[in-house]
Amino acid sequence: MAASKSSHTVRNLIFAVLTLWSIISLIIIVVWATSPDLKGASECNANLKTLKEKFAKEKDVWSKDRHALEELVGQGRLNQSLLLTRIDQLKDQLQSLNQSLESCQQQNDMLNDNITRLKDEIELHKAIEANLTANITQQQDTIELLQHNLTQTAFELGMCTDLRKAAVNLQTAAEKQTQGCQSSKQFLQKQLEKCKSLPQTSSQNDGPPGPRSGAVLVGLLCISFLLVP
Repeated sequence: MAASKSSHTVRNLIFAVLTLWSIISLIIIVVWATSPDLKGASECNANLKTLKEKFAKEKDVWSKDRHALEELVGQGRLNQSLLLTRIDQLKDQLQSLNQSLESCQQQNDMLNDNITRLKDEIELHKAIEANLTANITQQQDTIELLQHNLTQTAFELGMCTDLRKAAVNLQTAAEKQTQGCQSSKQFLQKQLEKCKSLPQTSSQNDGPPGPRSGAVLVGLLCISFLLVP
């Protein structure tokens, strides 16, 4: 728009200069034509012819300049149209850039929110990790205690097993000893029955051996009672 106004002003200025020059030339011609005292008619005619030729040349130059100015004006209008089109394109691009910038700003806000949430989650995971570490340490202590108790229990179990084996051996020995005692008891009972079944003799024939045989029987009975479990 500014280029169009400038070209229009230049064109008007040239037109004004050419018009003023034409008027001044006509005034000079009239003055020379109406002043016989200054120059002769032939000289005036020659000057007039010269002025006419110069005017024709100037007119031709003016026409060329006018044509050039019109071309410049047309080119200026074309440039103005191209500039307006380019301005519209730049406006569209600027609007698109503004929309992209707004979208980027929204994405940036979303990213900032995500970063904040991630930081909170990281802090939460750190707290969970610290809690899990404490629990793992406590569980390791518990495992060590249980392993110690298990070792102690295994040791006690071994002792109990050894004691059980010893008790079984003692039980076996006791059973064998019981069997031996029962055999001795049965043997003594048989001996006692044999002693009871012997024929008794009179005290005259036997004399002193009577009390001796009774003492033997009492001793056998005492031994048999002692051997009975």
